[in-house]
Amino acid sequence: MPHRQNPAELPANAEIMVASNAMVGVSGTDLLGSLRQIAFHGLRQPLHTLKHIGQLGKSLGHVALGDSALQPSKNDLRFSDPTWQFNPLYRRTMQAYLAVQQQLHSWLQESDLPHDDKSRALFVMSLLTDAASPSNALLNPQAVKELFDSAGYSAVRGMRNMFDDWVHNGGLPSQVNKHAFEVGRNLAATEGSVVYRTDMFELIQYKPLTEQVYAKPLLIVPPQINKFYIFDLAPEKSFVRYCLKNGLQTFIISWRNPDARHREWGLSSYASAVLEAMQIIQQLSASKEVHLLGACAGGMNIALLQGHLAAKRKLKQVASATYLVSLLDCHIDSQYTLFANEEAIESAKRRSYQQGVLNGRDMARVFAWLRPNDLIWNYWVNNYLMGKEPPAFDVLYWNNDNTRLPATLHGDLLDCFKHNPLPRAGAIEVCGTPIDLKKVTVDSMTIGGMTDHITPWDSVYRSANLLGGDSRFILSSSGHIQSILNPPKGRSKRFFYQSDALESDPRAWLYDAKRQEGSWWGTWLRWIQERSGEKQDAVPALGNQSYPPLGDAPGIFVHVR
Repeated sequence: MPHRQNPAELPANAEIMVASNAMVGVSGTDLLGSLRQIAFHGLRQPLHTLKHIGQLGKSLGHVALGDSALQPSKNDLRFSDPTWQFNPLYRRTMQAYLAVQQQLHSWLQESDLPHDDKSRALFVMSLLTDAASPSNALLNPQAVKELFDSAGYSAVRGMRNMFDDWVHNGGLPSQVNKHAFEVGRNLAATEGSVVYRTDMFELIQYKPLTEQVYAKPLLIVPPQINKFYIFDLAPEKSFVRYCLKNGLQTFIISWRNPDARHREWGLSSYASAVLEAMQIIQQLSASKEVHLLGACAGGMNIALLQGHLAAKRKLKQVASATYLVSLLDCHIDSQYTLFANEEAIESAKRRSYQQGVLNGRDMARVFAWLRPNDLIWNYWVNNYLMGKEPPAFDVLYWNNDNTRLPATLHGDLLDCFKHNPLPRAGAIEVCGTPIDLKKVTVDSMTIGGMTDHITPWDSVYRSANLLGGDSRFILSSSGHIQSILNPPKGRSKRFFYQSDALESDPRAWLYDAKRQEGSWWGTWLRWIQERSGEKQDAVPALGNQSYPPLGDAPGIFVHVR
């Protein structure tokens, strides 16, 4: 009997930090305004405040007597060291912190603040209470143990790490040991060549790994933020290598890291670039049709291009389309979108156009502060209090290899979040063409991540419903990045849901969907192979007479900082 997913198990929107916030930013003015509202709330409702002070006093009394039942949540790893439970002093410190945190949250939650102001106040209060956690202090039991074990040298290493981050990482703790990786050596090392280059992108063709290949090639379109090699990390994780080993002719776009000279590049520019890459691939492969696969903003690129091609009656060039954690329907219900109001969006657009670009490092900082326990304080303890090096993890290295967004593209994406035009026919133009996604009748498969905190899966699901043709949806058990990096493994704990038909309500679809263990890669592979034509002998030489190789993969644009 198929597993039925309980609709109540959907991830809570309050836990989602959506992409629009990184695009807009959270200004100091917004945070200070929320702090003022918190202070005025305390003065305006003295009885309400006194009630919670009394409840806090009662909780702290139980903590002092040692009979408090307060415990951190199972997902809270800050207090995982047994000392927090078994040492009376540490246990009382932890429980006192949890009591204060709980009462501050209840104090705001039960206030008469308007809904939007309350949500912003709760977010700001969570930033303050997370920062004040006793696990971030020098007496963290893990740090104390490391201090004794290293004869004090951990403190020296911690100060050295802090100074290095202050100089080279904008004052935030480093998330990865950047010296452990080199692009082209142990990352993005699959054999291939750059066969075409413009000011905007390089087109990489990969060398076949099988004697025969399918006739219709695959073009992978990565997002403009971060580098393309998320699809080609270590060999056992490489999606590119997986495609090659299974007979798919594989190409990928490597976007240029833009600077102020490229401020005018927008959605139309990038759609034209994907079309240009398709035309080169058609000549290199002698195939009239090309599969398109887009991830995150790359998915929006390929959808808009197909809308343009449909209007021009040229959609037959696309063999199929795959969308990975991509938003086309940009309506998201989340407390964190409250900072992305109209005034903040227009201010962000003006700011990026004055600079010419939106710096990827600025986006990364916003993301970090939206999940501070995972992305800041975790590394604060590891790097500074314990004096250890950050982990050598290829995904984190890629995630910290930021790029910039051209000002026009940044503005176009913000307008999509503000106006949500794609669900309405003709509400957006690309390359001078009004877009109607219902006329995009190409077979498509969309992948969402159940724990995705950037592009919530129910919004990704609604995006799949905007498309015409045979549209399928797969829900992976993973988050934003791990939904893409999902290689088949012998004893994988991952699973996914799929169903042949799409419902209007994502919860109804999830209830009827069948759960399958492992990775969705195999399901996608069978689906795309069915649409890839006959097999033919592979040509080991890359490029052709018209488009000779310009250099080895991963090219030169990937190295531009």
